[in-house]
Order: sequence, then C-alpha cells, then structure tokens
Amino acid sequence: MSEAATLNFSAEIVEFADKIAGLTLKQAKELSDCLKDKYGIEPAAAGAVMMAGPMMGAGAAPEAVEQTEFDVVLTGFGDKKLNVVKVVKNITGASLMDAKKLVEAAPATLKQGISKAEAEKLKAELEEAGASVELK
Repeated sequence: MSEAATLNFSAEIVEFADKIAGLTLKQAKELSDCLKDKYGIEPAAAGAVMMAGPMMGAGAAPEAVEQTEFDVVLTGFGDKKLNVVKVVKNITGASLMDAKKLVEAAPATLKQGISKAEAEKLKAELEEAGASVELK
C-alpha cells in the first residue's frame, strides 16, 4: 500500500482521472456503454462500478459548498424576548401567541429554502432585535 502512495502520475493522466471522477452518473453510464460497444471493454466486476460512485460523490462535494437555499434558524432570544417575538411575528406571519411559542421553542426554523440575500437580511433583523440566529 505504501508503494501505491509513492507512485507519480503525469499531469495528463491526473487531468483525465479528474474528468472521469467528475462525471455525472448518467455520463458514467454512457461512457461505460461506449467502451463496451465500441471497444469491447467491460468492467471486471460489479464492485469496480460501485467504487466509482463514492468517488463521484466526493468530487461533487465542492459544488455543495455553493449553497443556494438557506434555512433561518432561531437559536436563542437573549434578554430582549419581546423584540424578538415581534420580529418573528413579522417574518412568519404568525399570531403574537404563536410567535411567542416559536421563540420559546428555540432552536426553531423560521424560514426554509430561501435565498442567501433574504436569509442574511432576516438574520440581521433578528440579531438587531437581540436574537441569536444560524443560517443552514
């Protein structure tokens, strides 16, 4: 195993491997079919195909960093509970009693699947009122 760790690969091979690892499942299936039909090359075992799945998922991880939808989660209300309740009421459209119950049930998700700009705006409003908020 240490022998494999010391192998050096040409830049061309590394680039080719990166392209293969970045394929979608549909593209990988299409590549497999092409290799089979055009060149008669088939996977040695089903295990080899299964191994490619996690590698593709690992290659897709950097894309997950660019999150487009956010949840606004109230984690605490601090010492200005009334101000936080008022802001939560405005954000959620709930009644005053429901907003109070929501605040007291912290951590509580106030909004789900909203844009980053809207999430940051709501977070700023809540923090200004004295709440502690997380964006997930």
